Amino acid sequence: MKIGLLANKSDCSVQTIRFYEKQGLLKQPMRNASNYREYDDGALKQLTFIRQCRSLGISINEIKQLIVLREQPDKSCESVNQMVKQHIKEVSKRLDELTHLQTVLTDIAASCSAGHSIGECGVLKKLDI
Repeated sequence: MKIGLLANKSDCSVQTIRFYEKQGLLKQPMRNASNYREYDDGALKQLTFIRQCRSLGISINEIKQLIVLREQPDKSCESVNQMVKQHIKEVSKRLDELTHLQTVLTDIAASCSAGHSIGECGVLKKLDI
């Protein structure tokens, strides 16, 4: 399939596919007689894998590592498990930071009510601190 069809099937843009190729996440495709890229179902499967990883916050470098590990099916999966555990820690930290941010914003929002002028706005006064 040509790159446009692969883009449609994978829900990736053509630019994203080319970027992944340049990053080494996708193998360089074969070229037909007209020099157009020709992709197979393996490329679609690889793009699906990459998109799933990206949706989970896995970095390009980590995806490269996972791709290498996938090619070694008899190797221990401990490094993959450690990578996922590290992401869980990072997500937990971000959740804590977002919860704190929500608390602060709620406090700031409560400092002002409708009917005040800008000069009396509690939110702006809190932000000036």
